[in-house]
Amino acid sequence: MKFYGYKRPDGRVGIRNHILILPTSVCASDTTRIIASQVQGAVTFNNQNGCSQVHSDQQLTMDVMAGYAANPNVYGVIVVSLGCENCQNDLVVDAIKERTNKPIKTLVIQEEHGTLKTIEKAVRYAREMAQEASLLRKEEFPISELILGTECGGSDPTSGLAANPLIGELSDKLVDLGATSILSETTEFIGAEHILARRAVNEEVKEKILHRYENSLKLVGEEVREGNPSPGNIAGGLTSLEEKSLGCIHKGGHRQISEVYDYAKQIDKKGLVIMDTPGNDASSVAGMVAGGAQIVVFSTGRGTPSGNPIAPVIKITGNKITFANMEDNMDFDASPVIYGPQTMEELTDDLLNMVVDVANGKQSKAESLGYTEMAIARVCNYV
Repeated sequence: MKFYGYKRPDGRVGIRNHILILPTSVCASDTTRIIASQVQGAVTFNNQNGCSQVHSDQQLTMDVMAGYAANPNVYGVIVVSLGCENCQNDLVVDAIKERTNKPIKTLVIQEEHGTLKTIEKAVRYAREMAQEASLLRKEEFPISELILGTECGGSDPTSGLAANPLIGELSDKLVDLGATSILSETTEFIGAEHILARRAVNEEVKEKILHRYENSLKLVGEEVREGNPSPGNIAGGLTSLEEKSLGCIHKGGHRQISEVYDYAKQIDKKGLVIMDTPGNDASSVAGMVAGGAQIVVFSTGRGTPSGNPIAPVIKITGNKITFANMEDNMDFDASPVIYGPQTMEELTDDLLNMVVDVANGKQSKAESLGYTEMAIARVCNYV
């Protein structure tokens, strides 16, 4: 199986051809929003971080910024900083260059003498990049070049019964074809870690699976069950975090787990991998996209419209009522897993075909609506 994509100088393959206007801190985010709005093909995001952070917290932000820039869906990057933030322009650029060798331009608002002058210069840079990007032609690549992110949010019992098992079958099929699939949301493994650990490729990976997120919350005196399951999960019929976890891990299918990655680190192994992300949808998806995922399949029983600025997000629901009520947002109806008439095998093939269609350029519904919400995981409060 093949798809059409863009070969990058670092050897990776993208399915979109974005120009990323990258804000290194909250103080540059409105400026990058204005820049991106003036250039066709440009994307940006609201970076709420980038300053007033301790080192470990700042590192998560740095990894997401570098990973977004390095994601193969991005042709080139305009890095825009204010000038006095913790995430200094040169630090961000160096972090990007550790991951990729794609085109980069930089601007510092304070050194450019204000917003308007920065916007004027950045728009020129971005338009030049967009022209260069437009010269690229799509080439045919094996499906093994894809990295799939998997996510669930706004879950209800149909997520664990239908949508997540279907994503798991999709994951298995892609892994068998040589691609990479990422299982995320380690807070939602709690109570089911032992099931995943049995599939670890070795003892090191097994230990990483068994001892992750819950202990880090306890170190700061918090209890994960105070916020998970969410009120919507409970209203939808989920009674405990363990019950939610047993549904969540279905997204990982049945294949051997080859590695566990820290949040937003670059994925460099094939097969099924785990990334240590929060259960929060926007920050979990951001971590996987920063890790290199070109496309995300996102299950939601209750219905959620969120997207991502870099990677297309395909929404799948196992709840036929949600699919009917939120047809503007839902891409794929997995309810026949429960009600028929299609079989799991038929639906898996249909979902795989949809993934390939989106990889080839078809917009997901979140993408067509222009949804670009994102967040970055945090270690602690601002300082």
